[in-house]
Amino acid sequence: MPTCLHPPPASPFSRARFVRVECVTAYHLTRTRPIVQEVPDAVRKCQQAGITVRMITGDNLLTAKSISREIGILTDGCAIEGPDFRRLDPDGQKEVLKTMQVMARCSPQDKLTMVRRLKEMGEVVAVTGDGTNDAPALKEADVGLSMGITGTSVAQEASDIIIMDDNFSSIVKSVLWGRSVYDNIRRFLQFQLTVNVTALITCLAGAVTGFGTPLKPIQLLWVNLIMDTLGALALATELPTPDMLLRKPYGRNDF
Repeated sequence: MPTCLHPPPASPFSRARFVRVECVTAYHLTRTRPIVQEVPDAVRKCQQAGITVRMITGDNLLTAKSISREIGILTDGCAIEGPDFRRLDPDGQKEVLKTMQVMARCSPQDKLTMVRRLKEMGEVVAVTGDGTNDAPALKEADVGLSMGITGTSVAQEASDIIIMDDNFSSIVKSVLWGRSVYDNIRRFLQFQLTVNVTALITCLAGAVTGFGTPLKPIQLLWVNLIMDTLGALALATELPTPDMLLRKPYGRNDF
């Protein structure tokens, strides 16, 4: 609280000279928003899943490094400021991005440039944001994630996924379910291709050798309607398991 020293009231019988004393104010600076408990664990799970987590913020470098170390983002990588990143040429930016884990004092253009450079390096990029100025980076990324509570309508419109509870741990859940859906689609296609290609080769071999078609139309219909449908549904509805987060993600061109 400000502490002010005031002179005593003037006496009507004498004239006094007073020295002006300035008010002295003491400030104690603290971080008012504590780290959410789920965030360090969520960051660790992302790293175990082969996902590189980077912090891109407009705060100063010291604050960004302190918070990123606390939640496990800044480990053995480097931290850089936006103006320094901006002065590099495209090849230099790509070289820095190989080890960069924190970017402080960055502008929306820096965030957009980083997304473009990572995509040029063949990386699959996901971006989180809540402000209107994050919209270009959210749109440019392969997967844009906006905040459902604090996010602006512009950011939500530009994103692909809206995190309804604004919790970083929800991103881990979306990764888990995304991998589950991807694996289920692969199983479905593998099962369908195996059954249908086998039936095609069998019918083709019978027609070419002159022995006639081994499978009648009603039999093929039975295979497609009964066996394929039930088998595909069983494979496509398999629930995710925690061990899906223990493997590396598929690349952009992997199947």
